Amino acid sequence: MSGPVLRETRAMIAGLNPELQPGAYVFCAPPEALTAACAAAALASFREPEGPSFLLPAAKAEALGLEASPPMGWIILKVYSSLEGVGLTAAVAQALAARGIPCNMVAALRHDHVFTPLDRAEEALEILRALQAKA
Repeated sequence: MSGPVLRETRAMIAGLNPELQPGAYVFCAPPEALTAACAAAALASFREPEGPSFLLPAAKAEALGLEASPPMGWIILKVYSSLEGVGLTAAVAQALAARGIPCNMVAALRHDHVFTPLDRAEEALEILRALQAKA
């Protein structure tokens, strides 16, 4: 990892550094015959009780003919937040909810990732930048 790993709420918010990634992404649950193809292209996956679900580039899901969520924008929170940190997800979700923007949070080892409706991703980015500036 590069940089200090933060776990204090205010420090994590002050270090958000949100960055919108290019492209569109979707959540999907493919039929068993397509799970290997999805796994190879997946940004993330999760084994749910009903079966595997994947987060894929929208173009890949479309090429595979999959039913998928509406297209999402991907914002990486570039802060190195601890897996034991408290409050970052809540602060981000609350800031976006206050403006009526749904978000799906994905936590990984190095960063947290925010998925919002694609048509509101730029707006979400500005809201997160403002949240960071207030911290």
